[in-house]
Amino acid sequence: MHPLLARPARLLLVMLTAAACGVPLAWLLRLSSPRPWAQVLVFTVPLTVVGAFIALSAWWVCRRHPLPAARPWTAVAAQSLAALQSSLLWTALAAIGSVALARTVAPSFTRATILNDLAVVFVVGLPLYLVSAVGHYLALAVEASHEAERRAFETEVTAREAELRALRAQLNPHFLFNSLNSINALIGSDPEGARRMCERLGDFLRRSLALGAREVVTLGEELILVERYLDIEQLRFGARLRVEVEVADVLRECLVPPLLLQPLVENAIKHGIQDLVEGGVVRLEAHGEGERLSITVTNPIDGDAPLRTGEGVGLANVQRRLVAWGEEAASLRADRTVDHFRVALTLPLRRREEAHR
Repeated sequence: MHPLLARPARLLLVMLTAAACGVPLAWLLRLSSPRPWAQVLVFTVPLTVVGAFIALSAWWVCRRHPLPAARPWTAVAAQSLAALQSSLLWTALAAIGSVALARTVAPSFTRATILNDLAVVFVVGLPLYLVSAVGHYLALAVEASHEAERRAFETEVTAREAELRALRAQLNPHFLFNSLNSINALIGSDPEGARRMCERLGDFLRRSLALGAREVVTLGEELILVERYLDIEQLRFGARLRVEVEVADVLRECLVPPLLLQPLVENAIKHGIQDLVEGGVVRLEAHGEGERLSITVTNPIDGDAPLRTGEGVGLANVQRRLVAWGEEAASLRADRTVDHFRVALTLPLRRREEAHR
């Protein structure tokens, strides 16, 4: 169905506009053959309404012969033929109407005036249809542009979702290898410890899969996942690993991207605590500053140890997640001093209740 006819309001607008166009057509007919206004308007107003619906047929011709095309002359020929046909049809309907009026309420419609009117109607009908065709081509161009924008947006969203799924699916294999090696080492000396580590590893993987399937999670849920991860690492490092968490309860309801903090804590252990014989403290803090949520992860490092290959992969992963999340205001900054490494995340402060409004 023609888009202008799909809704009653649009249909009414077409009819009113077409009826208004009957006035200049009546003036044109009176100019060539003077007659009373009332009799001419009775003829032209219904005629222009019918003519408008005939001109709307250009919609289907334009869709059948779109522009630009490989052979544009085909579209020009098709539209010219359609203009001739529509003008002839409009003239035929005008002939029927004028004869009917001449025999009823418009005696001024003589044979000469009728022939003159039909000639004017035919001549006016040709550009009327062509103008309609041009308008329809413009409408189709706008529609194609919007469709292209929609497809581009859908493609961008699909690509972003695919990137997010790939990033969420990434789990440092070294962590799994180390955990499995620790389990293997504990089986002989501490079977109960090995069992606990298997349980904690399973719980961590289950939670990470559940959170990774969501678009956003609360900071509290992220912290629980980090706690499960630290429970596993605690069995590996023992007293060498100490953790301090400073997060206000009100901030635990803030929304953040999933699986964002665990890579930062893992990076702190892998490139900090693991290199220190005496271990150290991994400190995780979160603060709300106006409309911003600031999260920092700080860990001690061995200042004399050279950078190992692969250091910074976890940070790059988090950075890509922020980009894929689509929040331009989010940022990540890493600072290294002689004996400490600090990662600062800045996110929009969005609470759970605000997301449901």
